[in-house]
Amino acid sequence: MRATIQKYISHPFQAAVVHTVFFLVALIPLDLASALGGWVARTFGPLTKVNKLAKDNLERAFPEKSAEDIQQILTGVWDNIGRTAFEIPHIPKINIYDQPDRFEIVGEEYINLLRDDGICGIFFSAHLANWEFLPRSVAQATPPLPVDLIYRAPDNPWVGSIFEKRNPEGCGLIPKGIKGARMSMDHLKKGGHLALLVDQKMNDGIAVPFFGRDAMTAPAMAQFALRYKCPLVPVRIVRTKGANFKIIFTAPLDVTETDNRKDDILKIMTEVNQVIEGWVREHPDQWLWLHRRWPKD
Repeated sequence: MRATIQKYISHPFQAAVVHTVFFLVALIPLDLASALGGWVARTFGPLTKVNKLAKDNLERAFPEKSAEDIQQILTGVWDNIGRTAFEIPHIPKINIYDQPDRFEIVGEEYINLLRDDGICGIFFSAHLANWEFLPRSVAQATPPLPVDLIYRAPDNPWVGSIFEKRNPEGCGLIPKGIKGARMSMDHLKKGGHLALLVDQKMNDGIAVPFFGRDAMTAPAMAQFALRYKCPLVPVRIVRTKGANFKIIFTAPLDVTETDNRKDDILKIMTEVNQVIEGWVREHPDQWLWLHRRWPKD
């Protein structure tokens, strides 16, 4: 009975609300929409249960910071979340390389490197600033480099079209899971490129240090790199002010292979977590502290 209500009543109602909000927000100029989203999240986010989880995460990650510092970061976290949410409806209309005043691109030569090297490749990032710009920053380069984005499919199938619209033309969406893993391997076998966000908890992943504590981490990216000999390019997105961003591509990680595949995977993902931790430490208010990244103690 509960599943029936969810399928035929709850999900359609929720989708109607989401699509209406997205439609209305898309009518507002981007800068105003971003500011409005930030205000909404700063005002109402601290009233939610997840606020305590974010605060606990911050206190454990930064034991040296004062209560005032933690609260200031937390306010910024909610501001960034709200801005990101209200920027998403505008994403289908945005060509990053047509707006140099809004987007500063650093390290574009690494896009060219992966486009021209004749093999598959992976761009990886984290839930920092507005992470939704990751695939567009690659696919809209000149010449373009299509990338398939691996994402978590929404629980509500009625909102799936929102995810489809946010992806650039010519780029595919690959859902997480067993089916998605097979699709990713097929894509890489054909010389394709992937865009991954690799900073969230995976319960059946491997334990890798992150902010001094083991965090369950998905090993798939390391497995792909070792199996297909493809480069791993870090992509960092920074919110510089309001709805303005710097997107920074850096040199591929140095992936070395030994006769111990398990140790190789752990070494790669340890370096990946170190890279992401460095990004987060520089702009802690721009990371998604609202999820349970570490196991409960």
